[in-house]
Amino acid sequence: QVQLVESGGGLVQSGASLRLSCAASGRAFSRYAMGWFRQAPGKEREFVAAISWNGGNTYYPDSVKGRFTISRDNAKNTVYLQMNSLKPEDTAIYYCAASEYLRGSYSLKDYDYWGQGTQVTVSS
Repeated sequence: QVQLVESGGGLVQSGASLRLSCAASGRAFSRYAMGWFRQAPGKEREFVAAISWNGGNTYYPDSVKGRFTISRDNAKNTVYLQMNSLKPEDTAIYYCAASEYLRGSYSLKDYDYWGQGTQVTVSS
């Protein structure tokens, strides 16, 4: 139903900002909630942010709340993750995902489609 491609990762200094983008194919992008997850080496994939199908609701864990912002532009079939005040512990591969659960979800099991990931590295 949908293919996802992330971009915007890179190497930055502590305190810097990055904006990740996730471009979706298909004509039904607005019918999916979207999420961002991250995975560091040797660790489980963890929830970062989610946004409902119409952008009306967003969700974040305490570890990124106030620093990260998820948004979407349904006209461009794109979801974004704005990351400010980056810390070394934010270093991970970041994945975007699409869910048929329209409100958005914290759980990996609720996501049906995944991108290939983009590397974010934050140096101290």
